[in-house]
Amino acid sequence: MYDRGMDEESHSATAGRYNDGSAGDADYGAIGKGYAFYRQPEPSIARQIEDALGDVLTVLNIGAGTGSYEPASREVTAVEPSAEMRRQRPAYLSTALNAVAEALPFADKQFDAAMATFTVHQSTDLEAGLAEMRRVTAGPVVILTCDPLLVRRFWLDDYAPEVLAAEARRYPALDRIAAALGGSVDVSPVMIPLRCRDGFNEAYYGRPECLLDTGARLACSAWSFVDPATIAAYIGHLRRDLASAAWDRRYGHLRTQSAFDGSLRLIVAR
Repeated sequence: MYDRGMDEESHSATAGRYNDGSAGDADYGAIGKGYAFYRQPEPSIARQIEDALGDVLTVLNIGAGTGSYEPASREVTAVEPSAEMRRQRPAYLSTALNAVAEALPFADKQFDAAMATFTVHQSTDLEAGLAEMRRVTAGPVVILTCDPLLVRRFWLDDYAPEVLAAEARRYPALDRIAAALGGSVDVSPVMIPLRCRDGFNEAYYGRPECLLDTGARLACSAWSFVDPATIAAYIGHLRRDLASAAWDRRYGHLRTQSAFDGSLRLIVAR
């Protein structure tokens, strides 16, 4: 059981190697300053997550970040090791606890359900983190992630191949996640709407100009694994192709495509 008398910083020794406590391989203290602005919950994705959670009362959110997709109708306990992400959580959400997935300070089966959105690729030990989620959860475990086999099936690979290579390399295989969770596991595609409010890379499938915005790119951690000179060359290429309409000649149909089936997948383990 979590000791409410413990200081919120008490788990910092296991929270990561960055100054702000970021776990995994990305420093959200450096890249996450505008995260809450660019990474807002997309309603259609939120509904799919809520449906997957089912009729539960208590939910644990692992790697909770700024609180996107936390269901307002449930009692949510949030865990987030990055101080910058915790700082950006809106006041109407619960205060996130400073802990990591691999060492959760909770009793067995303490929560009705658990969720993790865009975060399993940040675990320093995936199997240990998923085992901990399963240990403290009596019901479904719901994970929003990307299929690494599908990440590079996206036009951005023509312009920023190292970015999507980093993305594909970091996301764990879906069957590895399923094996670690055990039980009955369902995997469903998550359709991305044209005006998606959550600014991950594929959210801009029909709005390529958005990726010219430095803040939008910083809110997608894969860009932080590519050196600035290479990124400048990538963005220069995209900018030129947008100006000359070369992008539109190849991909212009995406500007009016209502939804995109990219690499986004929802894993539900029961």
